[in-house]
Amino acid sequence: MSDHYRTLQRGRGAVSNPDNRYADHRREAVDDGWYSEAPEPLPTELAVDTSRTIISRNRSPDVPFDRSINPYRGCEHGCIYCYARPTHAWLGLSPGLDFERRLFYKPDAAEQLERELARPGYRPATIVLGAVTDPYQPIERRLLITRQILEVLHACRHPVAVTTKSALVLRDLDLLRAMAADRCAAMQISIATLDGGLARHLEPRAASPQRRLEVIHALAQAGIPTGVLVSPLIPGLTDQDLERILAAAARTGASRAGGLLIRLPLEVKELFADWLRTHFPEKAEKVLSLIRQCRQGKLNDAQFGTRFTGTGPIAELLRQRFELAAGRLGLLRQDAAWTLDPGRFRAPGPAGAQGSLFDPESGCLPLAASRK
Repeated sequence: MSDHYRTLQRGRGAVSNPDNRYADHRREAVDDGWYSEAPEPLPTELAVDTSRTIISRNRSPDVPFDRSINPYRGCEHGCIYCYARPTHAWLGLSPGLDFERRLFYKPDAAEQLERELARPGYRPATIVLGAVTDPYQPIERRLLITRQILEVLHACRHPVAVTTKSALVLRDLDLLRAMAADRCAAMQISIATLDGGLARHLEPRAASPQRRLEVIHALAQAGIPTGVLVSPLIPGLTDQDLERILAAAARTGASRAGGLLIRLPLEVKELFADWLRTHFPEKAEKVLSLIRQCRQGKLNDAQFGTRFTGTGPIAELLRQRFELAAGRLGLLRQDAAWTLDPGRFRAPGPAGAQGSLFDPESGCLPLAASRK
């Protein structure tokens, strides 16, 4: 069966929709001459995520947090390098175009979160919002799932760190500003390149690099600790912007910086190579070779301790460049504002408890009341 999605789709990142690794059958793209016309744009489709928990836990030794919330499965931003793409295979879908257009959301995410925070044994620690998919991708504008989650965290004074590449985060400036005043919020804006043309291919539905710098400025002006994440670092493609991104972010108000080497797990390896050869054929083999030099001869190395940084001379040079530039700009300093305070947490009252609406010890209103 021919894969008729194997044609460039405006506003989409992947250039194909390969079968997932669990599929019983495999399809191959065949040009038989019948698809000479450009295909109709692929619409975004939404479905309900029926999982029964909202907080994800991890025990990874090289991840500096143990819990996160991802309001959406799949991501409309369409970033071709996204290491979360293989998770769509768990749903029986393709990590290619399906990941960008067949999205899942939790309509009861805020209610689930309130129940989990109210459990007697819950112990607060910073929740990372957007560790896998972007909490402010385009569908958030109308679904408001992220906004509702922040309302619960704000009411309960629960610390949260948000990572995004969207300007939509400024919609929630009121909540984030109030939480930051209680040392319960910090922001991280991801920027991989300052080249707008490259970004349109790399991250087709994300905010432009210049707009993201404006977001850093607005967040910092509001008193919210804001950092820049130079990610992914793609040797031979985006790494030339490393120092310029750090300098621009520092000028606009960033007080912290991080950087991550590109990761290409499972199906992402082929998707990324296919994308490179389609959009940048003259650079493709060089870029892939440089990545292999950082990954012990492979396109991906999942070893703890090195999966975010890589190994070898190319990876070491990137690390030194980052540390020198970020250190010179003061983006590696330990700032007290970045130490979020779980001690202010106040658990929600039991659902339906009489009198909890006016109980000063509960720390937050029942969810239904807080939304009126």
